[in-house]
Amino acid sequence: MFSDAPPAADDNGMLELLGERKLAGELFNITWDYLAMQSRTPAQDDSMIHAAHASRWHWGKVGGAEQWAIGDWLCSRVYAVLGRGDQSLYHAQRCLAVCEEYEIGSFVPASAHEALARAHAVRGDMDAARAERNLAYGAAIDLDDDDRGVIEADLATVPITE
Repeated sequence: MFSDAPPAADDNGMLELLGERKLAGELFNITWDYLAMQSRTPAQDDSMIHAAHASRWHWGKVGGAEQWAIGDWLCSRVYAVLGRGDQSLYHAQRCLAVCEEYEIGSFVPASAHEALARAHAVRGDMDAARAERNLAYGAAIDLDDDDRGVIEADLATVPITE
């Protein structure tokens, strides 16, 4: 199991759960704000890492398998952007493992393969990066136009050298 069980929901617990869900989403968005910055200080890099992990942790308490996978995908993206290939690969693998264990459909498995492609590229393993990129494209084929477009845009930024 990839998550701790959430606390039992009573009247007070429900408010706490709702607040924790909101916090998980806000931390996810904060992480994207950092990712969108053209340059960051080392302190901002650290804050970006902490926000991504905090978002994933809160989703682990109140989310479901899809949120857990997306949380690991976000951690993988952060580490890839920072050039930390091993950590990126670890979280990409966790993302895919959650997708497989819980049989998650939609865009998340394609995103997992995109994260794996990116992590392998950052680590310098272009053969593995190409293989995962191809799996991501294959997983995106049956998605609706919007989701497929997001995956294809992400894949276009994977630093694969030919």
